[in-house]
Amino acid sequence: MDALISWMGTWGDNLWTWIVLPVVVVLGLYFTIRSGVVQFRLIPEMFRTLTDKTPRDASGEPQSVSSFQAFTISAASRVGVGNIAGVGTAIALGGPGAVFWMWLMAFVGGASAFIESSLAQLYKTRDRDGFRGGPAYYMERGLGARWMGIVFAIILIICFPLAFSSLQANTIQATVAGSLDESAQSWLPWVTGITLSVLTTLVVFGGVRRIASVTQALVPAMALLYLLVGLVIVVIHADQLPAAFASIFTSAFGYNEVVGAALGYIILTGARRGMFSNEAGLGSAPNAGASAAVTHPVKQGLVQTLGVYFDTFLVCSITAFIILVSVPDLANAEQGIGLTQGAVTSALGDWSNILLSVIIFLLAFSSILGNYYYGESNIEFITQSRSVLTGYRILAVVAVFVGSVLSAGAIWTFADGVMGFMALTNLIAIGLLSGVGFRLLKDYTQQRREGLDPVFTRDRMPDVRGVEVWEDALSVTGPIDLPTKRHQAEKHRDHLHGAPHAE
Repeated sequence: MDALISWMGTWGDNLWTWIVLPVVVVLGLYFTIRSGVVQFRLIPEMFRTLTDKTPRDASGEPQSVSSFQAFTISAASRVGVGNIAGVGTAIALGGPGAVFWMWLMAFVGGASAFIESSLAQLYKTRDRDGFRGGPAYYMERGLGARWMGIVFAIILIICFPLAFSSLQANTIQATVAGSLDESAQSWLPWVTGITLSVLTTLVVFGGVRRIASVTQALVPAMALLYLLVGLVIVVIHADQLPAAFASIFTSAFGYNEVVGAALGYIILTGARRGMFSNEAGLGSAPNAGASAAVTHPVKQGLVQTLGVYFDTFLVCSITAFIILVSVPDLANAEQGIGLTQGAVTSALGDWSNILLSVIIFLLAFSSILGNYYYGESNIEFITQSRSVLTGYRILAVVAVFVGSVLSAGAIWTFADGVMGFMALTNLIAIGLLSGVGFRLLKDYTQQRREGLDPVFTRDRMPDVRGVEVWEDALSVTGPIDLPTKRHQAEKHRDHLHGAPHAE
């Protein structure tokens, strides 16, 4: 088993070093330049669209989950092990400099996140709960390559609801074990696995709206609580903060790192752990983004970009500073959750172990739900069979149980390799479809310049194939008469330009 894990780690490192990382960086920079740095330029729009009211159908019912609920579903998957255990692993392996490369990759990846989620909105389809979509759907509808969509869907199902959810369960078990005495080590994994399996079953068999309602409550509350704990620790060790900042930048570009040939490893570690955490360009968040009911695809692209920033610049950063101000000597530091857990307890005392266990439990559990939803959306892409969906739900629950009792090292290694293939498949697709994404952005910004709340319909881009659900303009009160909408827009535009408008 050890030999197999070692082999998987080697080929995973090679895949990331020579293929995935170069593609991530090149495409991220290309999207950044072509979009006019959309991930920075439209930050005010990100907050504005996050609070948009949900469009309703003719009966007055919400068409699907809201933009904010879709944001929390994706945040549920993002905010979890990657932010707490993943950052600890990155710092233990790559030193403080890995944090800088996580930040940089989040900014560059923000453009990739915008493109992939805007495309997911454009090519989404209707289902019994509202909408569904994601990379598999834009591969089929935008590229005309259903085979590629099926390959991606299979990789995602292996990666998220199976491997990553197992990892979340394993982290919950490890965190709880760290707060109990050694006598609990024999029975704790089994109790944790059974408890998580039951809770997961109760939620996932209720559909996407139940998942959305749970994550909408859990994610903001637990993320805020974790941020408050981190801020308290940083304030207590405020005298260490300048040194922590300095170590991040000196380790990222330091002479010793360059001469010792460690710089490449630091960059690789930061980029890989950063993508695991914020999922920018990975192809997972678009599955949640596509479920939202919005009036323009770009709106959810902006919201999902904000999710990348929330994940990395807030939650990951607070973990990094908890570690760096509390554990100034990282020599032989423990990897993963143990490093973060040790930093918290050294700053606040043993009682904080219980608090951290509760926070991690709820964040990781919400991640399991988000991961499950990604898998369900892709199962439905492959087949509409209810029996297959039921089988998938059972398998997802079993994965949670198995993750509670397996070795964390094996799960991390396997998940890293699968994540590399998943990212590469998605990045190729959004690279090929990026021209459509830039046209959507142009349409959105043009309407905003005219003082309108942007509304997209298929006839605005009639040459784009595979678009299904954008047949009419929708508002919070139901369908808008499209000729009237156009008449109002023309009238408003003429007013802005000082020209008369023919009634």
